[in-house]
Amino acid sequence: MHDRPEIEAVLEMESINSTPRIHTGKSSSTDAEDGVFLTWKDLWVTVVNGKNGRPILQGLTGFARPGELLAIMGPSGCGKSALLNALAGWILDPHTRKAGDILINGHKQTMAYGTSAYVTQDEALIHTLTVTEAVYYSAQLRLPDTMSRSEKKQRAETTIREMGLQDAMNTRVGGWGNLCNKKNNGLSGGEKRRLSICIEILTRPRLLFLDEPTSGLDSAGSYHVMRSIASLNRRDGVRRTIIASIHQPSSEVFQLFHSLFLLSAGKTVYFGTLSAANEFFASNGFPCPTLQNPSDHFLKTINKDFDKDIEEGFVNEIPTEEVINILVNSYKSSDIFQHAQTEIAQICKQHSRAVEKEKRHVTFFTQCHVLTRRSFINMYRDPGYYRWRLAVYIALTLTLAVLFNNLGLSYGSIQARGALLLFVTAILTFMTIGGFPSFVEEMKVFERERLNGHYGIIAFVLANTISAIPFLILISLIPGTICYYIPRLQKGFQHFFFFISTLFASIMLIESLMMVVASLVPNFLTGIIVGAGIQGIMMLVAGFFRSPADLPKPVLKYPLHHIAFHKYAYQGLLKNEFEGLRFENDHNNNNNNVGSGGARPMILTGEDALRDIWHVEMATSKWVDLGVLFAMAVFYRVLFLGINKLKPKCHY
Repeated sequence: MHDRPEIEAVLEMESINSTPRIHTGKSSSTDAEDGVFLTWKDLWVTVVNGKNGRPILQGLTGFARPGELLAIMGPSGCGKSALLNALAGWILDPHTRKAGDILINGHKQTMAYGTSAYVTQDEALIHTLTVTEAVYYSAQLRLPDTMSRSEKKQRAETTIREMGLQDAMNTRVGGWGNLCNKKNNGLSGGEKRRLSICIEILTRPRLLFLDEPTSGLDSAGSYHVMRSIASLNRRDGVRRTIIASIHQPSSEVFQLFHSLFLLSAGKTVYFGTLSAANEFFASNGFPCPTLQNPSDHFLKTINKDFDKDIEEGFVNEIPTEEVINILVNSYKSSDIFQHAQTEIAQICKQHSRAVEKEKRHVTFFTQCHVLTRRSFINMYRDPGYYRWRLAVYIALTLTLAVLFNNLGLSYGSIQARGALLLFVTAILTFMTIGGFPSFVEEMKVFERERLNGHYGIIAFVLANTISAIPFLILISLIPGTICYYIPRLQKGFQHFFFFISTLFASIMLIESLMMVVASLVPNFLTGIIVGAGIQGIMMLVAGFFRSPADLPKPVLKYPLHHIAFHKYAYQGLLKNEFEGLRFENDHNNNNNNVGSGGARPMILTGEDALRDIWHVEMATSKWVDLGVLFAMAVFYRVLFLGINKLKPKCHY
């Protein structure tokens, strides 16, 4: 049983649906001051492939008004999400072309920051944060600096309670890679939906887009989510314009909407009030059976994916394609369509006040500060980011230390030292890609927040870099100490410092490279494959397995050998280890001769070993090699920044 206020709210919406929607030319002060009227006319969206184009949306016309919920419905693949993306100004595919007029209060303008919000179908949330943390960090990023911390915290708590999440305030989001215990299994699907909405309504947007907010939920969960969304129009005196694509709503959920936009294959089947939809279908010979959910009937009537039931051998009397054409043509010639055209003209005439642009949310420094704290907490709590890698690194370096224990200064130690440094440079740093999946999850959050205008790419890159540095130092220092002192590599703090610095720079460089990969590939599995392949090629041409003089000059030596970071890491570590050492020939073990055959002198200097055995370029200092590594790390992060800068943004 529903409580009395809920019944009254539903009855109120039903009465609104049954009332004609023609304005008399007078608008309330609320409409004029707070409302956002969105209209679109003859809207086309086409995917261009070479010279050919495939239309996704074909000449759509409609409007959305303050205080109302508009449902966009249709079979799978009909263009619901494409319509939402077009209306919200999201251009996600460079091959997509948009034509037609999309007007805000009668003006063609970019939606002002904080005025609109888009809740996507996939929950892009940081799974290690609690509900309170997720909303509060978003509040710090988006609410103006003129608000105090206590006011932002109060706004966050109020918004959480508005969406009914007060009992889950201290619960972590949960999800991929989250080690939740039995007492804290993360949020349910409906709670994640409501949390995503919480984050987007913090700025009290007057225009809200939602892409299938009930996807994956049962009927009860769907109703509670949509009821929370519907209640936004009765909060804080602001009449919001809410547009949601929805798939197969229950009758209770369906009645929460005011208007319906029904699509099939990118064409308008119907646009109007809910109450008139039944009459429209009945007048065209497709009445809704008694006691059947109207939304089920509408979708079944226009879904051509299942024209023939193979198991039952049942064939529709009228092909669905023909049914769709009847409804599409009937709508175009109906009074409902003419009314929509008239309504759009009246909206553009009567509500022509442009939406004022608000000042930027927070300063760049505040953005960097908040993002750094949030990223640090995520890296600390997510075991896949650094903790598991640290455990693997320690295990590997302990094994390495046992294998190369107490190397000494014999001729045989020359080969052993080179092998140890090769493993550190190639294999140990290669393991850095283990943290790639966790970064991809953080990238999903960044892409959503960036498209919604929360902050820019520069703030994200700086925050990610700063928050990662303490973990990179830890992950370099502990394993590096183990594999440096137990094998007894060259003594002296300067040599140890260079070794740790090179390991730190190499790990940071690979993380920077994987950031670039993350911005170019569709998922983390592809990214791991691509990243591993890139590193494999760099290892082959770095001078480990073939002398640089023996590398084929086209491509492999020029330019790959010189842009492979392993070259600089390996040569720097070799110089750091061998310069200043003197190796004694062991007469008791003539098989320890290194390099090509022939007797070796009694004493071999480290410089001779670098030049004659390892073929190291001696013209540059080891510090130059270290500087190149840091420069390459910076370059890859700048490249990541540039790639994301060139990606299409949200615009009309």
